[in-house]
Amino acid sequence: MTTTVQTRPEVGTLLRTWRERRRLSQLELSTRAQVSTRHLSYVETGRSRPTAEMIDRIADSLEVPLRSRDELLLAGGYAPRHEGRGLDDADLGVVLDGLRHLLDAHLPNPALLLDRHWDVVDANAATDLLLAGCEPALLEPPVNAIRVSLHPGGLAPRIRNLSQWAAHLVHQVQARADLTHDPALVALAREAAAYVPGAARGPRPTGPVLALELEHGDGLLRFFSVSARLETATDATLDELHLETFLPADRETQRAMASVPR
Repeated sequence: MTTTVQTRPEVGTLLRTWRERRRLSQLELSTRAQVSTRHLSYVETGRSRPTAEMIDRIADSLEVPLRSRDELLLAGGYAPRHEGRGLDDADLGVVLDGLRHLLDAHLPNPALLLDRHWDVVDANAATDLLLAGCEPALLEPPVNAIRVSLHPGGLAPRIRNLSQWAAHLVHQVQARADLTHDPALVALAREAAAYVPGAARGPRPTGPVLALELEHGDGLLRFFSVSARLETATDATLDELHLETFLPADRETQRAMASVPR
């Protein structure tokens, strides 16, 4: 019987892969990271073993996500520095409590806390108004905000500007998939594009913001969406969270949302 031993890729090989993903030459990366081209070449070919600080510096210049930076450190023989913890970890409790306070502070308007795959971690009470009429299966945890928005059993039939909104969401997911090379995001982008044919080829919004136009009862709700992240997060799990908040785009929507209980 033969035994197959899987070996971890060399750190230099991984760094070269990330450089090629970013479409940078060695000269361009060496300028960004302030390291000589010769030394960078030695690192990529395995002739030189980079320090943990050098790995972090190059990874920062390549905008490598924190979770993937730990993979680089491990490949280089170092302990991970940004290892993500579970959302139920006590050490993250204070930060998560603060984010949940922000959700409630956004009432009477909808707000959601999403993870890296757009799965809903938490949401305020006003979000129920957006989700009214969605198929129950789509609201079983974990609820995926992209799927519930574009699935024909979700919000899609009520979105007046579906083609523009779908293109907006698909481009967002694809951009994050391109940045992180996360297979789950690649699959989500493909799934989202399939719900609304042509969305992936649709033009990106040309204005600074795009309003979500959502039919509700006999009226129309119009929201601007704003996404915010923790820019100073050093934990991979926190770094991947983002707040998605919705603001009324007209007085009619503002009046409608004023009736939502706080």
